Amino acid sequence: MKVAVIKYNAGNIQSVRYALERLGVDFVVTDAPEEIQRADKVIFPGVGEASTTMNYLRARQLDTLIRDLKQPVLGICLGMQLMCAHSEENDTPCLGIFDQPVRKFVAASTQKVPHMGWNDLIGCTDWLPASLNGKFVYFVHSFYVPLAPYTSAQCDYGIRFSAALHRDNFYAVQFHPEKSADAGELVLQSFFQATS
Repeated sequence: MKVAVIKYNAGNIQSVRYALERLGVDFVVTDAPEEIQRADKVIFPGVGEASTTMNYLRARQLDTLIRDLKQPVLGICLGMQLMCAHSEENDTPCLGIFDQPVRKFVAASTQKVPHMGWNDLIGCTDWLPASLNGKFVYFVHSFYVPLAPYTSAQCDYGIRFSAALHRDNFYAVQFHPEKSADAGELVLQSFFQATS
């Protein structure tokens, strides 16, 4: 199995590299369309700001390439948000793979923004094993995807939101599996076992 990690102006490429090396995965970090298209699986990572990143993707036609991929694709953090229809972060049109909005958390006395640190997964289903229910994973985000028909796992941070999504060959997680210890490794392994 060959994995392509999409190279763009995202901040967590190195931590994804380390996680894949720990798992013994054969991978390449690339923005070359032919390498991405040839890969068995694709990871779309991300830490950053939505509009700047979408502009970068469009300028290199990576937005069209990602939408057209047929093999399993995993979006991480900002990667998940950019797979949605629209982000409230700077009023940004996104890829539209998931027909869902991305909304900003409203700070409350008990919940600070960004949502940063360890929180537990709820209602894991579909491609995520039930053994992940109640497991803690690492989040860093100010924007979230509401619960949707595509939701594969939830998290509670004052409100319930989508911690993971799945539609066809597209998978996504709001948390960082590459920073989430054993639970994160199980998430990555579950994605690598996906066949569609």
